[in-house]
Amino acid sequence: MSFNFTEEQQLIKNMVREFAENEVRPIAAEIDKNHRFPVETVKRMGEIGLMGITIPEEYEGSGGDTVSYAVAVEELARVCASHGVILSVHMSVCTYPIYSMGTPEQKKKYLPDLASGRKIGAFAITEPGAGSDAAGQTTTAVMRDGKYYLNGTKIFITNGGYAEVFLVLAVTDASKGLKGLTAFIVEKGFPGFKVGQTEDKMGLCASSTTEIILKDCEVPAENVIGNVGEGFKVAMKTLDGGRISIAAQGVGLAQGAFEAATNYSKERKQFGRPISANQGIQWMLADMAVDIQAARLLVYQAAQYKDLHLSYSLPSAMAKLRAAQTAVSTTIKAVQIHGGIGYTKSYPVERYMRDAKVIEIYEGTNEIQKIVIAGHILK
Repeated sequence: MSFNFTEEQQLIKNMVREFAENEVRPIAAEIDKNHRFPVETVKRMGEIGLMGITIPEEYEGSGGDTVSYAVAVEELARVCASHGVILSVHMSVCTYPIYSMGTPEQKKKYLPDLASGRKIGAFAITEPGAGSDAAGQTTTAVMRDGKYYLNGTKIFITNGGYAEVFLVLAVTDASKGLKGLTAFIVEKGFPGFKVGQTEDKMGLCASSTTEIILKDCEVPAENVIGNVGEGFKVAMKTLDGGRISIAAQGVGLAQGAFEAATNYSKERKQFGRPISANQGIQWMLADMAVDIQAARLLVYQAAQYKDLHLSYSLPSAMAKLRAAQTAVSTTIKAVQIHGGIGYTKSYPVERYMRDAKVIEIYEGTNEIQKIVIAGHILK
């Protein structure tokens, strides 16, 4: 494994950091406060090539690698975690699966709009009774007159209020268990598709998280991803890749909180000296720095495994677990270092702490990651 960026990866890191500092940071507090989806900066993300960063140029993508993508998510999350997850969900669990598992016709139809950012993508798998148990789907898909008709409700759908293309999991044959699930490309404009309530969340407030209601939603038969009955396989492969970018989000979020805490500790004086002179603060910062770097290297390793076409299920689970734990512990320490002012919205660390918690939950809880990891160890 190389610990050095290529010239292209470094250029992408520099570009995204400049964009994040100049265009995202100035609005981060406002969009969090107002629970506002940042349409203007998401559009710019498309214009600078981020919304199709790993998609080939023939489909209007940027042709970058997974390491570059992870770095981009990390840099966005460093100033605003909502931007990180908007890109992560759009790319990892909608756009890339269509590229990697879609038919030539599906790629031609959907990828140019998605990779250019003209349309936003989302992933609809979670249901009221199917969270960690992804196999417990109740949404059904029945073939009639050459079309599938989907019925069911999906919840906690990131990008749900603004996405136009969704990857949806549904039951096509309940008698076959896992082999009775099928994945579909569903457009927002299909008859029977409806966006339900928007969730009022603790964190990631600028990310749109909604319910999706499918009532006799008409989906063309050619919109099946993979083959009929391969939906669980599609979903698991999709989540393995998605965990890399969510882990990168955790690293970026932790890095942003760490930098804020470090700077504040140098500026804040108590008993006649900066609080950074206190050993207790120094040890907290040291622990934060080590945890972040360890998580970062796990993320880059998982990304590199994916680029080398090696099995990345285990490294992505490890990266997701460690990055989630690091994001939570680091942001809590950052608030502690800020003291009372850290508990107010005067500084960004309270937002970082609120945003961090969900990384231990979505795209596989910490407990699910441990099950995945143990499964690889014990097989």
